[in-house]
Amino acid sequence: MKIDILDVAKNKVGEIKLPPQFEEEFRPDLIQRAVLVIQSSKRQAYASKEEAGKRVSAKLSRRRRDYKGAYGYGISRVPRKILSRRGARMNWVGAFAPGTVGGRRAHPPKTEKKWRKKINEKERAKAIRSAIAATILKDIVTGSGHRIPSNYPFALDDKFESIEKTNEALEALSKLGFENELVRTENKKVRAGKGKSRGRKYKKKKGILLVVSKKDRLFRAVRNIPGIDIVEVKNLNAEMLAPGGKAGRPTLWTNTAIKILEKENLFN
Repeated sequence: MKIDILDVAKNKVGEIKLPPQFEEEFRPDLIQRAVLVIQSSKRQAYASKEEAGKRVSAKLSRRRRDYKGAYGYGISRVPRKILSRRGARMNWVGAFAPGTVGGRRAHPPKTEKKWRKKINEKERAKAIRSAIAATILKDIVTGSGHRIPSNYPFALDDKFESIEKTNEALEALSKLGFENELVRTENKKVRAGKGKSRGRKYKKKKGILLVVSKKDRLFRAVRNIPGIDIVEVKNLNAEMLAPGGKAGRPTLWTNTAIKILEKENLFN
């Protein structure tokens, strides 16, 4: 399959044949697994404090006529802490045991738990190839809610990588037909629920992915544009191509990036 190469003014400057990576079968199940592996590796171990719920003296006797004993009083044998007493008569409340106010948890999360999932190398590579192939399937891209121009897919001239200013990058993307996509991704919403207080206050939409041949000033130019990500072709992964495990992200490849993908036989 051949696609057009366009410059920043949307003029056709040539054609390029896509390498075999773009012909991989669409496997959404593999893509989702590969994304989950990446997400699981970012999880941080957490646990409750070892002493939580145990910082109280709540030991009782279980024998007849023992001082501070619960036997024979018609009450359950739950551990209790004493709030006040008069002789052998106790004013106490359940403590320490799971199910009591301020008690320990029965099976709390532990730091030893291994959150990281694994995937076979060949499956990982196939998932990336499948996600790459999905980026040029117009039905899948539009089905994900993205707003793309009618002449998509196409590649970009290498001069695009030399853009230094954010305004220049926005102007170029608008001329290429992604104005509606930029409008779609510029909005952010306050997340409903507890995630607001856990570092995930805003929900932001993902937009265009730029795949380039080398790290240049273009990285600084587009880093503050909402929804846009940029990556060197050798550093591609399944999560960038399919955020949240959902394939079909609009992706713009530079001419040289496609050539590197073919020449170095990446992800094969």
